Amino acid sequence: MLKKLTTKRGGFTLVEIMIVVAIIALLAAIAVPGFLRARKRSQASRIINDLRLIDSAMDQYAIETAKKTDDPIAVADWTNYLKKDTVLYATGQDLFGDDYGIQTVDTHPSVPANAKATLSDVTDYSFWSPFN
Repeated sequence: MLKKLTTKRGGFTLVEIMIVVAIIALLAAIAVPGFLRARKRSQASRIINDLRLIDSAMDQYAIETAKKTDDPIAVADWTNYLKKDTVLYATGQDLFGDDYGIQTVDTHPSVPANAKATLSDVTDYSFWSPFN
């Protein structure tokens, strides 16, 4: 008498595995652009925050040193009014490595041109206000 093997083999077929991989790839293709956009938007927010800090530091420097409107403020002067051990304090640059440069009393600091161009797909003119 012949015995039939009636053992069940557990596992997935190749087709089932390919379907799961295709679904994961589709979900990744949908999600990745959103993550990249969120990253760029957070970079833009950091630059805006840096500009606010610079504006505040310039105001403090101008008040303490009796500077008048349109007097220049060197990078070393306004960075002294920032929190120590920060990248902005140490370099005076944005996160793309562009200098914020010499500032002027009673004017808002401006967004470096490279940063504005790099982030233009996630920001508009009103986003940068009043630091246009």
